[in-house]
Formats: sequence, C-alpha cells, structure tokens
Amino acid sequence: MNNDIAQKVIETLTNNIDTLWVIDCAILVFIMQAGFMCMETGLSRYKNSINVALKNAADFGVSVVIFWIFGFGIMFGTSYNGFFGTDLFFFKTDKADYMTYFVFQAMFVATAATIISGAVAERMKFNGYLIMTVLATGIIYPIVGHWAWSSSYLTGSVKSIGWLSDLGFVDFAGSTIVHSVGGWIALAAVIILGPRIGKYSEANKGKFTGSSFPLAVLGTLILWFGWFGFNGGSNGAMDEAVPLILINTFLAAAFGLLTGLFISYLKFRKPDPFYIILGPLAGLVAITAGCNSMSSVISIFVGIIGSIIAIIVNETLNKFEIDDVVGAVPVHLAAGIWGTLAVGLFSDLTILDTGLDRFSQIKIQLIGITSIGLFTFFSSYAVLSIVNKFYPLRVSPVQEELGLNIAEHNAVSVEHDLISILDKQSESGDLKIRGPQDPFTAGGVIGLYYNKLMSKLETSEEEKNKWRARISKEVKLAVKVQENFLPKRNLKNYPVKGINIAAREVSGDFFSFYPHNDNVYFIIADVAGKGIHAGMVMAKASTLFEIMARDKVDVDEIAFHMNNDLFYTKTSGMFVTSIIGNYNITTGEIAWVNAGHQPALVRDKNGNFEEFESKSPPLGVIIQKTKSNYSIDRINLNSNRLYAFTDGLSESLDENNQEIGIEGSKKVINNNFSNNINDELNNITKEITTSSKIEKLSDDLTIVVIGK
Repeated sequence: MNNDIAQKVIETLTNNIDTLWVIDCAILVFIMQAGFMCMETGLSRYKNSINVALKNAADFGVSVVIFWIFGFGIMFGTSYNGFFGTDLFFFKTDKADYMTYFVFQAMFVATAATIISGAVAERMKFNGYLIMTVLATGIIYPIVGHWAWSSSYLTGSVKSIGWLSDLGFVDFAGSTIVHSVGGWIALAAVIILGPRIGKYSEANKGKFTGSSFPLAVLGTLILWFGWFGFNGGSNGAMDEAVPLILINTFLAAAFGLLTGLFISYLKFRKPDPFYIILGPLAGLVAITAGCNSMSSVISIFVGIIGSIIAIIVNETLNKFEIDDVVGAVPVHLAAGIWGTLAVGLFSDLTILDTGLDRFSQIKIQLIGITSIGLFTFFSSYAVLSIVNKFYPLRVSPVQEELGLNIAEHNAVSVEHDLISILDKQSESGDLKIRGPQDPFTAGGVIGLYYNKLMSKLETSEEEKNKWRARISKEVKLAVKVQENFLPKRNLKNYPVKGINIAAREVSGDFFSFYPHNDNVYFIIADVAGKGIHAGMVMAKASTLFEIMARDKVDVDEIAFHMNNDLFYTKTSGMFVTSIIGNYNITTGEIAWVNAGHQPALVRDKNGNFEEFESKSPPLGVIIQKTKSNYSIDRINLNSNRLYAFTDGLSESLDENNQEIGIEGSKKVINNNFSNNINDELNNITKEITTSSKIEKLSDDLTIVVIGK
C-alpha cells in the first residue's frame, strides 16, 4: 500500500513539474512577442515605429481570441479525414494538462501572426493587417497544424491524426508549421503590396535605415531568450530530452550569428548589423524542427546552413525588388524549409520513431514542406488579392511618406479635407460648413483663415462690404502661404532658376527644386483651372513632390504616385500637367518625365532649339497601374539650357493680341538670353507682360530654366 501511495505521489509530482515547465515555456514564448516588437520597430523607420508596436500588440490579442473561438478546434478537434478538426470550438475543459496545452499553443499561433507583421511594415493599413491576422491564425495555421500536429492532443485516437502526421511527417517545434507558414503568408502579402516608395530607387539602392539598430539587436536577444521556451516547451514535459533541446537551440543560434558576422566581413569588410540580426534568428528557426533528435554537432551545421540560406534569399528578394522590411521571408520561410528537411537528413530515426527509413523520411518531409507551402501561399495570395480588390491593403503614397504613426493612428490629411469641404461648400452654398485648421500645415493655415472668413460672413448680410475688404486681406495671407511652397532654399551653387506670376490672387501653377549634393530634383506643373481650388490642388501636388524628392525617388515613380494620389484629391474635370526631372550638375545629365505638359525646349549656344514633346498622360486623369506609363527623356546638357514653362508663356499675347505659341516662346527666350539666369527670367516676364495691350495675364505664368 505504501508503495502505491509513493507511486501516486511521484506521478502527481511529475505531472505538476511537467505542467509547470510547459507553463513557464509558454511565458517565455509570450516574451518573444516583445522581442518581435523591438526588432521590427528598430528595423523600421521612426515615422512608423508606433504603428509597428501597435500591430504586434493587436495581432496577439486578435490571434488568441480567434484561436479560442475556432482555431484550436480546427487544429486539434476530431479530424475530418485528416484535414481539419470539427469540434472543440470555444475551447473549454476541466483538465489542467489540456488547459496548459491550449495556453502553449496560443502562444505559437500569436508567433505565426507576428512573423508577418515585420515583412509588411511601413505600407500596410492597420485594418488590413488585422484582416490578414484573422486569415492566418483562424484558418491557414490551424488547418496545416491539424495536418501535422493534431495527434499531439487526443493521443491514441485515430480520428485525431492529421494526414501528414499519419504519413510520418515530423516538425518538432514548428520550423514549417509556425515559421514557414508565417513566411509564406508574408511573401504573398509583400508581393501584393509592392515595395516601399523609393526603396529600390537608384539613390537608395534597396536600403532604408531603421530607427534603431540597438533596439533591433535587443529584440533579437529577447527572441533568442524566448526560443528556449519555444523549443523546450514543445517537448511537453521536463525530462531527460530537455537539456539536449536547449543545447541544440543555443548552439544553432550562436553559430548562425557567427556565420552572419563572417559573411558580412567577406561582403562589406565590416560587421553588418542586419546580417548579425539575420544570422542567429535563421539558426533558431532552422533547428526548431529537429532540436530533439539531432546531435550538437549536427545542430551547429543546421544553424550555419540556415544562416547562409537566409542571407542568400534576402539578397535574392532585393534583386527582384520584393521588399521585406525585417527579413521575415529569408529567416522564417527559407530557414524553416531547410530545418524541416534537415530532420529527414540528419535526425536520429530511433528518436523520431516514425518507422520510416532515411530515404522515406526525407520523402515525407518534402511532401509536408511542399503541401503546406502550396496551400499556405496560394490560399493567402488568393484571399488577400480579393480583399485588396475591394479594400486596398496599402496606404496612399502621401500617408506612406508622412508615416503610419500619423496616417494610421488618429491623424488627418488637412489638404484632402480642405479641398473636399471647399468643393462641397461651393455646390451647397452652406456657410456653416467649416474646414480643418492647423497652424503647423499650409493647408491648415489656409483653413484657419477660411473659417474666420466664413464665420464673419455668416454673422450678418450687413457686413458684406466689410467682409469683402477682409477677404481680400485674407486671400493675400493665403497668397503668402502659397508663396512658401515656392523654393526658398539656397540654390546658389545650382544652375537652376524659376519664376511664377499668378493671373489671379492664387496660382494654379508652381515649380519647386530639391537638392541632393550633386543632384537637384525639379518640377513645373499647371493645374487645369484657376483660383483657390486650383491653388489647393497645387499645394497638394507640391507636397507630394517634396516628400518623394526628399527620399530620392526616381522621376517616373514620382509621376506615378503623384498621379494616383491626385486622382482621388482633385474634383471631376481637373488634372495637372507637369514636367518632373532630376539634373546632375557634375555630369550634366538631366532626366525628366513630361506628363501632358508644354514641350520642353533645349537651347544650344547658337540659339537653336530642340523640342521634347509630352510622351505621358497628365496627372490625375486616370489611375495608373505601373510607372512604365511615364516615359523618361534623358540628355546631357553640357553647355545647353533646358526651358520648361506653362501655357502662360505660349498662350501670352503679342502686340496684335495673338497667341505667340511655341515658336513665339523661342523668340522671346532668344531675345532675352543672358548668362545671368535671373536677369533672363525677369526680362522674359517683362516682355510678356508689356507686349500685349491687355494689362493682366490671361493665365498663370511659370518658367523654369536648367543649365549653366
């Protein structure tokens, strides 16, 4: 009897220790969420850091709730022909070991969701990400998890065994089930979303600097720490297998880090921070599938190869301009595939206990990798493509350049709102409507003064005369605000000049320059229409150019993104003609896109001109699907000059009140040519404004001159 009691005590104690071990490991996996947040935030730009952090918090909550409602049931419920579970929804049990198992698996599903977060950072809508989280954690992950792991829950019941598990497929802690699944979904998402604006421009060459590499490294170390729970807890008990699991986990990560460090020295002749982050994480992912069944020497080899594969895949993605912010696809997908295959290649078959020989085990591992990969990628790509068709998953170019911290979390676009309100008010005549006001934005300043005007106008009809005087004053202030959009930078060392004369108080024309060392971006544009509405569209277009030129985006890509954003900003019938270019003062090379604008003229030293007609449509007319619709002209100016102007020049009137046209414009330029570009521009505008008998210009006049 005493022996029976002692045996029961030992069994109870053993069960409690096992339960405590798994719970402790679940807590460690939970801490990994903080690691992901730190790493992803550090590798993302500062303007998106809050968005990244909130996604990591939100996906954890969403994934756990979805997993409790139906994900756990699909994954571990009574099987339908080995493909998915059919019960255990709204999970409830009075068994402590089952509760423990649920908690541990809930941490895993959250990890699978968070893997995707880093890949799609900096351009995916927050709500779109939550939709993707529901898809990943509620459907895809539970289904493939059922295929491979369902026998883990209802041990001894044939009905609970998934078809891959029945074949002998082994993935101990989830190199494929967790990491590759997250990687496949991430790959589908980044292909649909496309790269971040300017990431693969000639200037940036595929690199954006994250907000904080120390924070990213801290996140890597937290993940490394939590991974002991990830792999150790998968054993389900605290027994003699755990030490080997932990040793293999540590060694694979350590040698993965050293591999990344070594490759960075070979490639860059210095320790590259991203490679040092990539290396240990790839080693951890690779060893996860077979950490319980491999020797320490083999685990080192698996970690090294995992790191090499991840680095190769990362460079390949960049080559094809597939933008993965944190390297989720190389680390979790590529290294996960390798680690799962390594189970068949190197694991101790007696520990696997599948009854398969070496060749058969390799074959089954390949079947599992392939079937899970095909199902995960194509199902996620199909669903996300359909969602994207009806609900665009990517933020607008303006929101992206502004940063998702502001754009996605209780921020407003003042210019958009103000234009919409002005349009609504012009149609309704309702003076009670007010625009957004913000003293820190150009649109907000205009809105501030506009609201003051409307309040005064609404007060009394008796104030009409006073109001007219006041509105004139306020418009002058608006003009001053608009003037701030024109270049104020010191461009003394750049042979670029421009001039703008408004036909009305507020101009629909504009020009701008943005210098980068030996290069200067330039734009000249003409909004179809005049007055305040045209001026607001001008302000929006100027802002779009400014923020994209700042990131050194290629000129055809600038035109592409400006077109699509202006399409939703302007009202019906409005469009913008523009010339957008980049001039290298050292080489003399100039490249530009002419989007429905007046022809660009290149004058040689003898006064002869070459015309470059527009080859591309105006901005804002229709949505464009690719930047290839905007053709680039390239020449070397040498000692020549390029002239770009609005129709305020070509449609100006001569002494007979006839439009001078392009040929007349050439004549005016030659009449006033000067080595001093400022003098030349002043003399051109003087001739235009004095040659006609009509004192006031019929249209806004803007001229830009490029060249020495």
